Amino acid sequence: MSTTASVANIPAISITADCLPEAWEKTVLAVWDNGLAVRTEYDKPSDPPSRDATVVVVVADPFCEPRIHKNFPGGPEELESYRQEVVGGIHDHWIDPAAGKWTYTYHERLFSYCPVEDLRSVDSPKPFGAVDQIQYIIDCLSQAGHSRRAQAITWMPTADPATDDPPCLQRIWCRLVPNEAGELSLNMNTHWRSRDLYKAWFMNVYALTDLQKVITEAVARKIGEPVQVGRYVDISDSLHIYGSYFNEVEPEIEKMRQSSFAERSWQSTHPAFEMMTTEAREKLAQDPDWYAKAKG
Repeated sequence: MSTTASVANIPAISITADCLPEAWEKTVLAVWDNGLAVRTEYDKPSDPPSRDATVVVVVADPFCEPRIHKNFPGGPEELESYRQEVVGGIHDHWIDPAAGKWTYTYHERLFSYCPVEDLRSVDSPKPFGAVDQIQYIIDCLSQAGHSRRAQAITWMPTADPATDDPPCLQRIWCRLVPNEAGELSLNMNTHWRSRDLYKAWFMNVYALTDLQKVITEAVARKIGEPVQVGRYVDISDSLHIYGSYFNEVEPEIEKMRQSSFAERSWQSTHPAFEMMTTEAREKLAQDPDWYAKAKG
């Protein structure tokens, strides 16, 4: 049976890569070339529509070198600050929605999930105690590595829909898998409702795979046997490149088309990267707000 109009669909794209910088470049190119042109709630009248797709990215070995992309929007200092924000909670003190400040950090939602009705009200009831969901994942997999229940969520349906900037990351799911020799690896999936591909994806994945490593090492200690970091899968319902960035993105797109990602990547042991990361760690240890203050 024919129809007079075609059905409009969001493109669904699948990417496979060996390492993080390769995954970022492949994904940027795929969404740039094949993404749906669609406006966003943040556009100015003069902005072109964004390019948008539903995307699944498989990174075969998230700690394979090279691990760092030289040209992602940011730098080693910002990358280290964000990693510590997600894994260590160094910016959890910025959460103060009643004062009009942040409503969450990923660390707070994952390590201390505590749903409320109204994030902006200091008097909003808190009917449940805070839950360390990462510790739950560690305990769950230590007892039954094949469990399908080792997950952590961020979304608060009671409160997040009413906020201006609800969490993009929605869920983490982990599982232990043995190879033919019985050696274990920890596989992780992350699910995102919305994602800025060009300016956020690389930093997100760098930090989340570091959390994957933290979980892996904790499970290994708990069960008393080696566990390796396994593959990482990144699932985004809306992965987009904002139209307001196009003038910035287009020159990078041309570089990606003309040569290998390896020319724009660093090993994590590169002296320049190690030096800047070490300096950032020292400054953040003295003042967790150092990088935010330096930016402005």
